[in-house]
Amino acid sequence: MTTRARSLQDLADIRRALHEAAQEAARLEAEAREKAAKEKRERELFAHTVGPVAPLRSAVRASMDKPRPSPLPRQRERDDAAVLHEAISDEFDVETLLDTDDALSFRRHDIGPEVVRKLRRGAWSIQAQLDLHGLRRDEAREQLGAFLREAVRHGLRCVRVIHGKGNGSPGREPVLKAKVKSWLVQKSEVIAFAQARAADGGQGALLVLLRG
Repeated sequence: MTTRARSLQDLADIRRALHEAAQEAARLEAEAREKAAKEKRERELFAHTVGPVAPLRSAVRASMDKPRPSPLPRQRERDDAAVLHEAISDEFDVETLLDTDDALSFRRHDIGPEVVRKLRRGAWSIQAQLDLHGLRRDEAREQLGAFLREAVRHGLRCVRVIHGKGNGSPGREPVLKAKVKSWLVQKSEVIAFAQARAADGGQGALLVLLRG
């Protein structure tokens, strides 16, 4: 539809409207160019800051292992007891391998006799003790093995094992006393033992020297 000017005033109004429309179009075009230039600068700045970017070929997934429950101490104790039961034999004949004397003392072949003499005199202070009174043979064997293992773990050198004099045993025979002697000889961490002095238990106890 064509608008025709009826007067000079109408012609002036038309020119003014066309001029304003051209200015608005120019303004919009300038804003569009400025916006495009700004976005370009931002992309270039981002690319410069981040550096070259390569798309991942495949998704990377971390492998997360599920935490395993801690073993129950009771199971470990049962396992330790089984090992101790196998490691210490009641049928072991100490006399066939190592020398002992009537005073119930013992030393490894690489340990000098003066070590036993010092042990009898109390040269080493007693750092821990185990009382086996009233225990059955199997209980005493397992407790002795566990006690020695813990003593070595804590770096102890001299311990006392109380086995009793056997007065309460059938026939008043010191059965546990002889068994303790045999069990100690079978433990490699034991390098010597001797009957305790009267003040330390006498015939009812042994002083045991462990490897350092």
